[in-house]
Amino acid sequence: MSEQTQQSTREQSRHLREQPPIASRPPGDHRTGRREVELYVRTYTTLLQSSGAVGVSSLEPAHYTADSSLHAGAEEPKPDLNAFLYSANRIPACIVEIQHIVLGQTRHAFVRAGYDQLDSWELAWAPGRRRRWHWNGKDILAAYIASASDLDDLIPSIVAYQIEWNKMHHLLRAVPEAQDLIERAGDGEDLDAAHLTVVMEALLLDDSDWARLGGVWGDRFWANLVAVATVRKRMDLRMLGGTYLGYGRSVRSWWRPVAHVATEQVLRDRPIYFVSSNTHSIANTLSGVAIRRHDELTAFIRETNHSEMLPELEKIEAGEQRASLENLLYFAARPYFYGPDRSAARAEREAEERAIGIVHLDPTGAVDVGVQIIDLSRLDPARFDSRLAGFDPRESDAVIININYPLGMAAYHIMSQIGIATDQLRGVYVLGKAATLNGRIGDIMLSDVVYDEHSGNTYWFDNCFGYESVAPYLIFGAALDNQKAVTVKGTFLQNEGYLDFYYRENYTVVEMEAGPYLSALYEDVFLERHPTSDAINLAPLSGHLDLGVIHYASDTPYTRAHTLGARGMSFYGMDSTYASTIAILQRIFSLARERVSNGG
Repeated sequence: MSEQTQQSTREQSRHLREQPPIASRPPGDHRTGRREVELYVRTYTTLLQSSGAVGVSSLEPAHYTADSSLHAGAEEPKPDLNAFLYSANRIPACIVEIQHIVLGQTRHAFVRAGYDQLDSWELAWAPGRRRRWHWNGKDILAAYIASASDLDDLIPSIVAYQIEWNKMHHLLRAVPEAQDLIERAGDGEDLDAAHLTVVMEALLLDDSDWARLGGVWGDRFWANLVAVATVRKRMDLRMLGGTYLGYGRSVRSWWRPVAHVATEQVLRDRPIYFVSSNTHSIANTLSGVAIRRHDELTAFIRETNHSEMLPELEKIEAGEQRASLENLLYFAARPYFYGPDRSAARAEREAEERAIGIVHLDPTGAVDVGVQIIDLSRLDPARFDSRLAGFDPRESDAVIININYPLGMAAYHIMSQIGIATDQLRGVYVLGKAATLNGRIGDIMLSDVVYDEHSGNTYWFDNCFGYESVAPYLIFGAALDNQKAVTVKGTFLQNEGYLDFYYRENYTVVEMEAGPYLSALYEDVFLERHPTSDAINLAPLSGHLDLGVIHYASDTPYTRAHTLGARGMSFYGMDSTYASTIAILQRIFSLARERVSNGG
């Protein structure tokens, strides 16, 4: 990178740090920006330092003031169902019953606070966010916090959920007839169309919103509506202490079983390629598990009459759709293997993958991040996805360590732990979701500049991936390289002014992990801890390891609730995921082959 470009980046980095998000705000323009978001973060951070519980309602004023782009309708009387469903997908379904939420870093923290029966509580989960939850079956929900980003993600989600719940409660209390109908439906009575219309109109919901709410609540739909009509939400939060080093200890505990399986000799002597992505796409493309079950999976699609998969299958079989059949089989494999009473099929799949060197490790502690260890020498190229034809990595002694992409600052702690455990890192590849300010959902964005809100640093680096890396495998979306990304603290912690400011500075990718990863990599290259509020050239990394960063667009925050988080991941989202996965594996195999050819 030229000295002129470096100087320009330094100046822009300083501008990002020193200026408010709404630069030169004209008189009478009251749009919110960074100040309001930072006020919100300081509010819940300081309140949670209290040794007692804090009412969620005490955080609502700061939540309103932040004016989150994901909760644009917070102050409107009409329920913002987009924000409600986004939050509901990130909190366990038992939140309907919950009054008290307890947050802690370790089991010992919960035991010290009197929650010594936590391990016997019911495990809870949320479809849109990996986090370890425990429910006492009544009114208490406990969550493990793996990094500061968990608070930045979780707190606004809980506040938004309570705000929207209470809106609906208020609306229903004003219409006794709707309350009565909901109680009757909760008792098992079928409501006719006219009665359903009364309830929908009372809630100010249209047919689409009603269907979406039903899709999230499922069998609990009427029971949950009874609870909304009956109870005003007054949840409280309690943080059980916590320290910065506590996050590091949690990650060290997470890493221990990985090190046991990989063994010290592997970590010391064999080249390692680290991938932060997910635990399905790489395994699917390398194992051939789904492809070999073509008949079973297509029959499964027909039997379940899946509203999205079946039309796509019929189009592909009729030659009317250019979508990838392999991607469709991968998409069907998840409900096929993880449906009820499928434990035997899952065990069979795991055995097949282990036989060719793909080992899965499920998380057990505070860091809810799954791991795969993949031995290139044991893979079978005959089972590979057709897009990997011609690649044979079996002569290599390299290992891929692939993890479920972590949330925010957890990436920093994980990357630091891996850097401590091995000096054999040859490549680091980050694949994750992001919001796009200039593209569409499903587009792939390749950045070579990242501004990190956690450190205040602007990093620029040589991204090993470009347009040509992913474009040949992308059917529905577009590939956009030479982009600039901003790593934000949370999905709710952005507003229109905030986003406008970054967009005017040509930052078009809004994500949560790249900055922390780059901060940790800085410390693996230089003789000091990463600085703050600086412009940093990471080009020296290229002499140590290969670096690639890929994001696929899951949100368009300028358009209210055009987000996979609110609507759910569709088959079309597989297009960008697998195009990126193929690019990463091709890169790793090429480098491994080059190393073998050079006798390294």
